[in-house]
Amino acid sequence: MPGSHRSIVGPVDDASTGGATRRAPRTSSDEKAAASNKRLADLIEPAVVAVGMDLESVRVTVAGRRRLLRVVVESDHGVSLDDAADVSREVSAVLDAANALGDVPYTLEVSSPGVDRPLTAPSHWRRAAGRLVRVKVTGEGSVEGRVVAADSGGVTMNVAGNERQFGYGALGAGAIQVEFGRVPDGDLEDFSDSELDDAVLDNDTDLGAGGDGH
Repeated sequence: MPGSHRSIVGPVDDASTGGATRRAPRTSSDEKAAASNKRLADLIEPAVVAVGMDLESVRVTVAGRRRLLRVVVESDHGVSLDDAADVSREVSAVLDAANALGDVPYTLEVSSPGVDRPLTAPSHWRRAAGRLVRVKVTGEGSVEGRVVAADSGGVTMNVAGNERQFGYGALGAGAIQVEFGRVPDGDLEDFSDSELDDAVLDNDTDLGAGGDGH
């Protein structure tokens, strides 16, 4: 039976992408679920790649007689609603053709990673260029800096005004830091001085209105 689909672009809470939370010991049911997720990932990944996306994670959750299949995808140019819809259509066709989820109804949800997704792969770091990141570095402890660039050899970060290079072997999982009200340097050229002043005023007004709960 074909499943219903919904496409979401934005932060998601996806336990399969990892994190710093301490996990309970794995049980046999956890291992079966992980194996099932891996089987589905192997099945649908070619379809995801065919539309220009990378498959980040796959997870199935059960609610009564229905199942939610959450597919998280990413690309160097981000994930638009149209991208998510394309992935949803192609993945659904593959799943239905293979009868991968049987006759039990399911909902397919395609989304992009949230900013809380740990940076653990070179592609994660590359796509975090320009973002402020905190990461544990072997022999140094926690380091915070802005990602300048990343390639197969490692990451270049601006740390306290100095560009430094780190090999992936020395880095733990990076955590993107949320910055409120920051305009990327490259976007400043798109504003006149008066527009910048208005933007700052509007931002301050919004913060004041929301800061005290009224």
